[in-house]
Amino acid sequence: MNAIFFISLFLIFYAFIGYGFLLFILIKIKRLIFGKPSIPEAENLPTCTLIVAAYNEEAFIEKKIKNSLDLIYPENKLNFIFVTDGSTDDTARIVSKFPQVNHMHAAARLGKMAAVHRAIAKVKTDVIVFTDANTFLNKEAIINICRHYADSKTGAVAGEKRVNITETADATAGEGFYWKYESKLKAWDSELYSVVGAAGELFSIRTNLYQPVPAGAIIDDFMISMLIAEKGYKIVYEPEAYAMETGSENVKEELKRKIRIAAGGIQSIIWLKSLLIPIKTPLLSFQYISHRVLRWTIVPFLMLLVLLLNILIVVRGNSAPLYQLLLVAQLVFYGMSALGWLMVAKEIKVKIFFIPYYFSMMNYAVIMGIVRFTKGKQSAVWEKAKRK
Repeated sequence: MNAIFFISLFLIFYAFIGYGFLLFILIKIKRLIFGKPSIPEAENLPTCTLIVAAYNEEAFIEKKIKNSLDLIYPENKLNFIFVTDGSTDDTARIVSKFPQVNHMHAAARLGKMAAVHRAIAKVKTDVIVFTDANTFLNKEAIINICRHYADSKTGAVAGEKRVNITETADATAGEGFYWKYESKLKAWDSELYSVVGAAGELFSIRTNLYQPVPAGAIIDDFMISMLIAEKGYKIVYEPEAYAMETGSENVKEELKRKIRIAAGGIQSIIWLKSLLIPIKTPLLSFQYISHRVLRWTIVPFLMLLVLLLNILIVVRGNSAPLYQLLLVAQLVFYGMSALGWLMVAKEIKVKIFFIPYYFSMMNYAVIMGIVRFTKGKQSAVWEKAKRK
């Protein structure tokens, strides 16, 4: 029992904190040997197409188009495709007002990947950039992304997601903290070898490396980028290309989004099972398992196991201070999470409880996502979370 307890505790610590420490040490060693990597010059930039798949985004779409048209890039090298398939609001009409944009629309809603496939069939440029309809890019984003393609080993580039959290934010403030931590891990992953997947808010690929993802893909952005990494190409992280968005409207909306991602995570692990065997790309497999697989599979269950085992060990009379201290720490943490949940329900804003609540909610979402995927109840049709 004691051995299982400490192994489980180690895996939890490693998945969320230990891997970050290990990355930091490996990066320091790599820099001592090879020096700090240089930022590539923005010369001879490739031709590029920006693709936006928008479904019922009338509240954001005009601002998104204007933001896209304001992006800095060499003349005649940047094209725009906006796909509004299935939209029943004013999204399609708004897009059609802009002649600079190649507008594609079909009445049927067949899911995001079907829309993306239709758009990619029209692409004739070297690079494709994907971004969401409700996110807004910095003006130099495309230049900062596309400069990395000077390296023939780069197959994809992931931009940074930034969550705009206001002073009056509720428990979704934990989302902003989480993404700041994730961004640091991605930067270190990229410097060591490759980012482990890309987020749909902003990422790009070499057009000739695109491999169609099945229509049933739940987290298509992750799969598109990882299929390229699986071929031996690197996914580079570029924090100076960022997509800004507001946090989820409330924790219920964020939970819905997290459950969907978790269900997609399990699906992706099954589809990318070759990466679980570190033979072809050992370093990528190490990063993938450490950064994604552990969090998307066993860790949330191990958190429950560690709490139960800790209680049993103490109840059975083990008076070692370490076990008692760990039990108290867990009870305090989950107590703060419960208070965070209660405060959300009562609309009381005490930020000290937001992070433990968000962390607990995130791991609960993984368990629910696994359950939903196992039962076949998670649709691939994109149901976006409402934003503030």
